[in-house]
Amino acid sequence: QIGERLEWLEERVLADANRSHLRAIYETKRQLLAIRRAVWPQREAVNALIREECELVGPQVRVYLRDCYDHAIQIIDVTETFRELCGNLLDLYLSVLGARTNDVMKVLTVMASIFIPLTFLAGLYGMNFERMPELHVAWAYPAVLGGMLIIALSMFVFFWRKGWIGGDRDDRM
Repeated sequence: QIGERLEWLEERVLADANRSHLRAIYETKRQLLAIRRAVWPQREAVNALIREECELVGPQVRVYLRDCYDHAIQIIDVTETFRELCGNLLDLYLSVLGARTNDVMKVLTVMASIFIPLTFLAGLYGMNFERMPELHVAWAYPAVLGGMLIIALSMFVFFWRKGWIGGDRDDRM
């Protein structure tokens, strides 16, 4: 059941990592630790019964105890493998979150890159100087707005062609 749960968690984390998956990973890791804590002493106790001469444990029973010892070792090995898988799932979870954060930062950077020159132009023409020659030209205001629109659109097209917005275009980076 734990192995199937780990496979399910891996699929869910790859599809859409969220905090509930993180809690499930830690819960599974705790369960595996509890199993390990329960089986490890039993392995030692069964091993002691096999090795030591005791009149209560006959040769026929020792055969079954060896089988129990082998099962205990197998359970410990599987538990350790699953604990390692939990560690790998945590790494995968963090990687998926990091990739998602990078995507968000990329979009925010593109948006800021588009608006920085527009903010500069708006700030420049927002100054209250009397001797700006374009202030006395009738078409200056529409020309500045048109220039700002052209700058914004050309930057948008540039970023889109680079694959930084509008989908995954990793091959163009």
